[in-house]
Amino acid sequence: MDTARRSELLRYLGHKGQDVTPELERRIDAMCELCDEVAQPACVMQTFDASRLPLDLPGKDIAEHLSDAREVVFFAVTLGHGVDRELRKLAATDSLGQVVFDAAATAAIEREANRVEAKVRMDAAQRGLYCSWRFSPGYGDLPLDVQPAILRILNATRRLGITLTPSYLMIPTKSVTAIVGVHPTPQPGLASCCAVCNLSEFCELRKRGITCGTNSGPTRN
Repeated sequence: MDTARRSELLRYLGHKGQDVTPELERRIDAMCELCDEVAQPACVMQTFDASRLPLDLPGKDIAEHLSDAREVVFFAVTLGHGVDRELRKLAATDSLGQVVFDAAATAAIEREANRVEAKVRMDAAQRGLYCSWRFSPGYGDLPLDVQPAILRILNATRRLGITLTPSYLMIPTKSVTAIVGVHPTPQPGLASCCAVCNLSEFCELRKRGITCGTNSGPTRN
């Protein structure tokens, strides 16, 4: 397992620098392998003119986030129902395994969301544009009750099998919806250098020696 993936998984387990026992190391490796076996990552994405969005996005935070955006990209990504089935099975048979598997799956869906966001940034950079970081329902004052509209415009129920509980939580549980603004100028609040950017693993811009914050010049490592 690569170091970044292991560190992310331990973070979701609440690790704060304690020694990791050989038994836990074995569990981590086994649960990551199991997650890779049962997960079926999939994504849908749609881009809209920022002046003609097909849904309302209430709240001051998202309005500020998308201020001056030319386009708005909506996407949904999921690991699929196999992960939820495995979580239910482990919950009944292996409590420690269930906790470790859940952390592995959480890390996996974040990596998938990072991969998609990196693609959005790459597409924008190729057109001389810049992206804000991804913003999801539940962040700031953007309410979870916008989830049905996001899934509708993405046709995510048919295409990905994502449904909602009455409290607007997604099923499969390891799913993410997100909103990214595409802007004519660099956006504040992004990682200051490639070395600390969560998207660096998937970044094609970095391989070309440029950054998404400038679309030119050498990367800072």
